[in-house]
Amino acid sequence: MCKPLVYGMALEGAGVERVGRAFGVEPSGEAFNSIRLEPGTGRPRNPIFKQGWVRVDCCDLARVRAHDRGLMIESILLTTARVSTFDGKRALTGASGFFFERDRRLFLVTSRHVVIDEPSDHHPNRIEIELHTDAANLTRSIGLSVLLFRDGKSIWRQGRDEGGEIDVAVVELEREALPSGVALHSFTPAHLQATLDEVEVGSPLLVVGFPLGFHDALHHLPVVRQAAIASAFGLRFQGQGYFLTDARTHRGTSGAPVVMRVPEGDGVLPWKLLGVHSSRLDMGSRDLELDESLGLNCAWYADILMTLTEAPAAAPAEAKAVAPPPGTPPPDKGAD
Repeated sequence: MCKPLVYGMALEGAGVERVGRAFGVEPSGEAFNSIRLEPGTGRPRNPIFKQGWVRVDCCDLARVRAHDRGLMIESILLTTARVSTFDGKRALTGASGFFFERDRRLFLVTSRHVVIDEPSDHHPNRIEIELHTDAANLTRSIGLSVLLFRDGKSIWRQGRDEGGEIDVAVVELEREALPSGVALHSFTPAHLQATLDEVEVGSPLLVVGFPLGFHDALHHLPVVRQAAIASAFGLRFQGQGYFLTDARTHRGTSGAPVVMRVPEGDGVLPWKLLGVHSSRLDMGSRDLELDESLGLNCAWYADILMTLTEAPAAAPAEAKAVAPPPGTPPPDKGAD
């Protein structure tokens, strides 16, 4: 009885045309366990006998339903991309980043120290972002290369306040450069937390990212770590523009979104974007043999994105020119 039901779900989720490309609907004249396929097309003759059932069960039709109706593949997993940094062709580090859209402009958000970190002499000249190219088949992806310098100036936007540098950077992505059929979800200003009464110490959170580069390498999806708010939300911890989270995190999670579920929120993306994960917090006086690490992390308040993504003519954010790393080729004068 389950075969007709799943066939009906496939029709509902993917439509008659797409299902028709996967298998036929004619009687086969064969035994139910026949493995013969239709000459010329290679399709099973119908979805009921063995080969047709395998095709219904294993094809990517469910992924279409996930994209169109928010089922199975949760939208939060398509907000976050794996970020790799390079010096020319030389791979440097891996990190996390997520998409933020404002006034139809699309940005990649990550940690500032992903694109430049003076203390560790980290000076990449480009990044690669892994993007899904087919919402119906998440195994298909492409690496989008983004140069970090143009005409000798950095293209990312960063900010600072009275506490110093804010460890958040945004890079505007040109939609024309995105692959056709790109599958992603973006946070918007509506996903920022507007009030403090809904967020308490101990509130459960998720950190969505690529710890140590670990992820679903087949479907190119991030993993999530459970977290909790560990300091007074709304206050600047130690005078800095971040709050603390209690979570087990690793290198590679820098730039990950820190989110809180809001069941009555956006039907497509029912999450509040509270912060941008930056780094683990530790005590310099900790005895490495006797004391465990604190397990606490810094998450910069996400409202900094409203400053960093303002239209250029009105942007008060720091537009800091950073010299490109040595060896960076001069800009192509014939390029746009």
